[in-house]
Amino acid sequence: MALPGDLDAERATFAARLASATDLGAATRDKYRRNVGYFLAWLADAREAGALDGDPLTDATARDWAVRDWRRTLKNTRTRGGARLSAATINNRLAALDAFFALRGSGRPAVVREHLSRPSAPRALDQRTLLRFLRTVARDASVRDRVICHPAYYAGLRIAGIVALDVADLRASARKGTVRVRGKGRLGGKDRTVPLHAEIRSSLELLLDDLGRPGAGPLVRNYDGGRLSTRAAAAAVTALGAAAGVGPSDDGEVFGPHVLRRTFGTDLVRGRGEPAREPVDLVTVAELMGHADINTTRRYALPTEADKAAALEALTVDR
Repeated sequence: MALPGDLDAERATFAARLASATDLGAATRDKYRRNVGYFLAWLADAREAGALDGDPLTDATARDWAVRDWRRTLKNTRTRGGARLSAATINNRLAALDAFFALRGSGRPAVVREHLSRPSAPRALDQRTLLRFLRTVARDASVRDRVICHPAYYAGLRIAGIVALDVADLRASARKGTVRVRGKGRLGGKDRTVPLHAEIRSSLELLLDDLGRPGAGPLVRNYDGGRLSTRAAAAAVTALGAAAGVGPSDDGEVFGPHVLRRTFGTDLVRGRGEPAREPVDLVTVAELMGHADINTTRRYALPTEADKAAALEALTVDR
């Protein structure tokens, strides 16, 4: 987005500081850059309209007032689908501003966060919708895009982890295999080794044949042979979801690879699948998903709204 010269310089400096002075992952840094860009665009408009009480970039009190005004704007913002921004989304945007002002040496704004409702089960596809999506992938997806979709569901990999895979990370044969997955964060985080489901091995074999069996280099490549970007990979999954009739959730969350990762976690923790199996213990699922805190994994065991409704149907009725 176009910004006045001084604010564009602020955005560029913030991006550089994010990369050099934090241990945030590439996807998080990209999200922070975009959210700070939205704020700076709002700031430019407010400055033009004379709607600022002081200079937020030089005065701490004016900074707090401006961020509070922006939070009010966010609360009245609607998505393309007409839904309001969720409390979590607003808080994520405010977190980006915390980083922006902190890295400027200005201190974090004194702004109250939105109230979050009690934790609930993450969005996951039901079994019928998942099957429809997987069949669409089998029918319509390119070999490369299958290798984007399958590790998201069959291994629970983050999209950033999928596009970061190199050919050398694979150890696969016809009957078994593993892949080394890099941890989150600029400094690497904790790497882990994940076993490969048969569906992933099959997709990988086709892709490696398509690439001419290279000995090195990125696994998921763009048309120029370089590493595919996280955004392009996510867009491919979203497009296949649209083809399968999988769209945004009720609160406007777009379908993408992270929903597939959540479905992976949900299916293991809740014992879903074909055939239905016993639930997998949380420690194992946490290891597979790369969760540092097992409480993150525990969310997958929480009941959904459909679970609560089904539970009530089991009550005795005297008719």
